Amino acid sequence: MLIGKVIGTVVCTQKDEKLTGAKLQVVLPIHASTLQPEGKPIIAVDSIGAGDHELVLVATGSSARQTQKTKDTPVDAVIMAIIDSLEADGKLTYQKTGG
Repeated sequence: MLIGKVIGTVVCTQKDEKLTGAKLQVVLPIHASTLQPEGKPIIAVDSIGAGDHELVLVATGSSARQTQKTKDTPVDAVIMAIIDSLEADGKLTYQKTGG
């Protein structure tokens, strides 16, 4: 799993039929302690309704095909949780605000 920040959305009018109805998000991996970018953006199927700029947990590889929305689909990254708070190195590095 990795921690990332949703930075955009991908819209595809033509795609594999197994992806019909799937929301595709652009996720920038970030470092847990610094919340700074760590790597290149990836495209992930959003299985839970994450919004722009939210911190999320992303599963990759074969694990990405284990959610109800991604089972037996051609994906290798899925947003599977929205982070409410994050503690790293003994410090609270992120606390979600608002609803």
